[in-house]
Amino acid sequence: MEGTEDLERQIASVMDCNPLLEDEVVRLCEKTKEILQGDANVPNIAAPVTVVGDIHGQFYDLLELFRIGGRAPDTNYLFMGDYVDRGYYSVECVTLVVLLKLRFPNRVTILRGNHESRQITQVYGFYDECVRKYGSANVWKHFTDLFDFLPLAATIDKQLFCPHGGLSPSLDTVAQMQQLERFQEIPHEGPICDLMWSDPDDRVGWGISPRGAGYTFGQDVSEHFNHTNGFEFIVRAHQLVMEGYNWSHENAVVTLFSAPNYCYR
Repeated sequence: MEGTEDLERQIASVMDCNPLLEDEVVRLCEKTKEILQGDANVPNIAAPVTVVGDIHGQFYDLLELFRIGGRAPDTNYLFMGDYVDRGYYSVECVTLVVLLKLRFPNRVTILRGNHESRQITQVYGFYDECVRKYGSANVWKHFTDLFDFLPLAATIDKQLFCPHGGLSPSLDTVAQMQQLERFQEIPHEGPICDLMWSDPDDRVGWGISPRGAGYTFGQDVSEHFNHTNGFEFIVRAHQLVMEGYNWSHENAVVTLFSAPNYCYR
């Protein structure tokens, strides 16, 4: 196993925006799979914890987040997915959050977003970036295999519910989520897909999502889910929010987005 000194050296190197060697990535992914294998589909995390929304390959914004929020393990972190695609530094972003998970498994939680998928990363940049930086798709394959092991959502002190995207008409309780078979590519439909893809909306009940995957859900759905499960509110990512966070559904849902100047606009 990589020793603590090796991991610290690798973290320092990646924080200087130097990608790991390919064989180091292979070992990193294999060791992190061993840790994630034992995680619940929806782990419960103790507060205090800093929750992070979409990063999308914006490495220098991720470093700024650590500068403001503190470094692990001094600060506990929950990353809600979408580490890759669109930005120029997907490799460095996903490598760093995975290194931090392996180095501080009880201080760092990393969830799956809809972009932690083989199909999506072949369209939106991560695949091409891996081939450009490593000369083959091997690193992409190892990371996307690792993505199948990421938890589907998290709870904080069993009071906040934290999926990447949103709710599912197939899932009334967290207990049902714990029964899902998560070790697979994100399906095109069904409850796992919905957790990754759904969005809150200004409507009543459930609606067809304009994204072509998941659903839109109204305030009545959010309030019913929170009441049924004893949650105060839902914390999720997945949607661009220029201010970085946005409350909706009369404070039943808050959306976080951690990629300022998204797509370098």
